[in-house]
Amino acid sequence: MRKKILLNSTALLATLTLSLSVLSGCDSAKNSNAANNLGSATAEKPVPATPDLVNTPDLVQHVNPLMGTDSSFELSYGNTYPAIALPWGMNFWAPMTAPMGDGWTYKYDDHKIRGIKQTHQPSPWLNDYGAFSLMAVTGKLKFQQDERASWFSHKAESAKPHHYSVYLADYDVTAEVTPTERAAQFRFTFPKTEQAYLILDAFDKGSKVKILPKQRKIIGYARNNHGGVPANFHNYFVLEFDKDFTVSHSWHDGWKLQPNQLESEGQHVGAIIGFATEKGEQVHVKVASSFISEAQAELNLQREIGADSFAQTQQKAHQIWQQQLARIDIQQGDLDQIRTFYSSLYRVLLFPRKFYEFDSTNQIVHYSPYNGEVLPGYMFTDNGFWDTFRAVFPFFNLMYPELNGQIMQGLVNTYKESGWLPEWASPGHRGVMIGSNSAINIADAYLKGGRDFDIETLYQAAKKNAEVEQGRPVSSVGREGLSYYNSLGYVPYDVGIHENAARTLEYAFADFNLYQLASKLGKTEDAAVFAQRSQNYLKLLDPETKWMRGRNKDGSFQSPFNPLKWGDAFTEGNSLHYSWSVFHDIAGLQQAMGGEDIFLNKLNEVFEMPPTFDDSYYGFTIHEIREMQVVNMGNYAHGNQPIQHMIYLYNYTSEPWQAQARLRDVMTKLYSATPDGYSGDEDNGQTSAWYVFSALGFYPVTPGTDQYVLGSPLFEKVKLTLPNGKTLQINAPGNSAKTPYIQALSWQQQTYPKNWFSHHELSQGGQLDFQLSDTPNKQRGLATADRPYSMSTANHTAPTTATTPTTPEKAKP
Repeated sequence: MRKKILLNSTALLATLTLSLSVLSGCDSAKNSNAANNLGSATAEKPVPATPDLVNTPDLVQHVNPLMGTDSSFELSYGNTYPAIALPWGMNFWAPMTAPMGDGWTYKYDDHKIRGIKQTHQPSPWLNDYGAFSLMAVTGKLKFQQDERASWFSHKAESAKPHHYSVYLADYDVTAEVTPTERAAQFRFTFPKTEQAYLILDAFDKGSKVKILPKQRKIIGYARNNHGGVPANFHNYFVLEFDKDFTVSHSWHDGWKLQPNQLESEGQHVGAIIGFATEKGEQVHVKVASSFISEAQAELNLQREIGADSFAQTQQKAHQIWQQQLARIDIQQGDLDQIRTFYSSLYRVLLFPRKFYEFDSTNQIVHYSPYNGEVLPGYMFTDNGFWDTFRAVFPFFNLMYPELNGQIMQGLVNTYKESGWLPEWASPGHRGVMIGSNSAINIADAYLKGGRDFDIETLYQAAKKNAEVEQGRPVSSVGREGLSYYNSLGYVPYDVGIHENAARTLEYAFADFNLYQLASKLGKTEDAAVFAQRSQNYLKLLDPETKWMRGRNKDGSFQSPFNPLKWGDAFTEGNSLHYSWSVFHDIAGLQQAMGGEDIFLNKLNEVFEMPPTFDDSYYGFTIHEIREMQVVNMGNYAHGNQPIQHMIYLYNYTSEPWQAQARLRDVMTKLYSATPDGYSGDEDNGQTSAWYVFSALGFYPVTPGTDQYVLGSPLFEKVKLTLPNGKTLQINAPGNSAKTPYIQALSWQQQTYPKNWFSHHELSQGGQLDFQLSDTPNKQRGLATADRPYSMSTANHTAPTTATTPTTPEKAKP
């Protein structure tokens, strides 16, 4: 049974012992004492907004890092792992139930743990890099990964963002870890035994360990990766123990034990230290790493942990998470939904990863995953913009513009170091997914007020994506099929470029953002070109079926055509999913389809038809298809990104109330703070960001504009502390599962008829009051001015409707 709770505004956080002035401290480049005192809490200047922590209850308790971990290759309920980390931390830590190198590193239904590893994995499909693990055993020495694995139970496991604990049943050992940004502390509670061991596995593809008994240390490196790294890539680590070693072994390739040998270097090596312990004795390990050098790893250890105890590091990590989660304070609502909200918000705050460090003079430096050099400035990684341009980066622009400015500075550095903008970085360029979505993130950041980055360099970089096809390091960077797109207005179906229709639609939206950005920068000639190209979506709208359809080089549409066919002309979806990827011109899309009635009928059709599909392109039913099929929502495939904005498109019609009911349905049925809590891949925070925005009552359908589109808020009372320190209060008294419909809405205590909100107005703070009901108000939000932005109506021009295809100009080879 769900429980209603009122989160008392007078509850005191006993654990918050650090002053707010310290938590809002200075950049460590300016104040190294603060950095040394607080570790990674002040490794860089936090957001200036400080929520009311004293009067906010403990929100970290609501986060379940196991949400989405009940996943497999065949069916994803998130494809997540419990990331024990600080927000955007350089290193995460996670228990390993799977063998080394398995992308599904932690599966909820597994029974054994092989170790707790430092991980940088953004997705099981991208896998990990620079990983190594620590494991405790007792009794007979077992160090090979399958032999050392211990049975465990979720009943003796505790997972929170700032702390993980598990009982290793085979060894009567409790293992714990608590993180900083670039370091962590372990605590192992042993039984009474003469044979207690800690095993450092440095993993394969190149590794080294060196045991230093007198210093109680192990140093070394791990080079494992799955691509996207220069030849000199290393993750250097240092581990510092608080107990003398009585056993010091290493192993070499092929799990060959090297008794009493303190150093080993090869393809896959590791270290074993041992000692006798008393019952309940706790052995502590402080560990840090660096992509720069052994010396930098040691510096990271001393700066972020130093003399701190395990409890102090744990407390600081809790405080940092509390400060970030409290930026959105749900003051009244359903307890289960509150847990789902904060578990989702935690995921939004993990990626992209900080891939930079602070040198001995406290200057920001990074190892470049593009050219292998150590260079000044920011660098972020582990992000797929195909996913995150939709809601994650818009969320940063609303709540974390300073962070987003740093990410943009990192994009400048990526461009300077590789010659291209990233589209999927892990840690360098990776050849997965499609689109030209870096342009969207850049434009949206600048158009929403970001100015603390080199926009001219970023504009030229994004423009290069739209003009240069040669020299791309991987297929996902730049634009595959660019010459065809720029000459024909689309990427043809029959020229050997897969997912061509999806590419065309995504390029057109990127061009819209470049049009918006060029206009803002006063580049009128460029703006005219990009404005015209943004209408290229019309080239693919089939006048016969009214669905988007692949188009051949000679102008004819692909034949045969099945709109239910996944893949082929589309990316991880079908025509029913991608036909709505005209984020910037829904009014134009409606007109091209033949009017609002047809548009509405096709929206409804997606939900009302059975979950039929054609998987012949893949030759088997991929997990994204199965996830659509099993949730009983027709062909609405919320588990993947292309269609996630679709429900909001009812706001562009005379039936906006349909969006309110359907959004509530998705939020309540497809999300929960449980191991099966997502309906597909979580994907670097995007699926979570959809929930976070939607639960607040609005969503950024069109990055590159000032608007959020209206939804249906999930909670009765929420307060957002904005980056400028002002607050946005959202009230929906009496809100319940039975009241999704908006009867009335007011902004600043004035009636508000529109189906959209202005980013500028919301970011200045204020009060939104929803009056909700169990019946729709079919008279609200129907005026033309109430509909959200569409390029056609904003420009007072109508796009040309789709017609019988004509032969276009000959494409460049």
